[in-house]
Amino acid sequence: MVKLIAIDMDGTLLNENKHIDKAQKEAIHDAIEAGIKIVLCTGRPLYGILPFYKELGLHELDMEGYVILNNGCSIHKTKNWELIDWVEITSDDIDYLYKFSEEHDINFTLVDDTHYFNIGRKPTDELVIDAKFVFSDITEISLEEAKSGKYKIIKAMYIGNPEEMESFHKKYENILKDKYSEVLSQPYVYEILPKGNNKGTGLKKLADKLGIKQEEVMAIGDGNNDIEMFEYANYSVAMENATELAAKAAKYRTDSNMNDGVAKAIRKYALNKI
Repeated sequence: MVKLIAIDMDGTLLNENKHIDKAQKEAIHDAIEAGIKIVLCTGRPLYGILPFYKELGLHELDMEGYVILNNGCSIHKTKNWELIDWVEITSDDIDYLYKFSEEHDINFTLVDDTHYFNIGRKPTDELVIDAKFVFSDITEISLEEAKSGKYKIIKAMYIGNPEEMESFHKKYENILKDKYSEVLSQPYVYEILPKGNNKGTGLKKLADKLGIKQEEVMAIGDGNNDIEMFEYANYSVAMENATELAAKAAKYRTDSNMNDGVAKAIRKYALNKI
């Protein structure tokens, strides 16, 4: 029996126009009415999910809701958006990670709950687009201020055009993964997380907190950053538009994000209505 469904956003809950279709909303509401906890589990920061959370009407349906953000690095209680669990990128990490970006035409960015920081280089087109996707302005910051300890930095990202990012990823992946968790979450976004943290660890933390067993957890996603979440969840469902690696990691498949894949997965595997 499914008691918790973790749902990725981009490429999963959101269609290609970054909208939530009616069928997904109805299936999510039906699941909540059936007593199932719905948890958005995304790489987005807090400010990147607030309009969607309001659109889904989850506050009214679940007063004790939670979201897992920044690819598992932070968990918020939605009643007052209190940050209840998190890990941080340290000042030493920032200093170390920034150096990798200096010889490449990419942006080095940092995320906390309220800011989307950019250090040192004029924003690329990809950074401007990504900030728009998460409803944020870009805050320019010096390396010194970023390292000052004034901000609770949850994750770092390298952002640039897909060709540049593919080359950068291949060049530094083996070096960076020794010290950090890392994922090329989009062709233009290479994310760096504190070591050992991912959507799977975030989902396990929340399930344990809620007293929900692993065999009662379902996860729906499409990207490489969903793989650890799939490995943890007993019911793991990949979208039709999933990456090859994500599809291989999931036990089940559903339709695409353009054809009500989330709704179909919820009804088939959680509500047993298909």
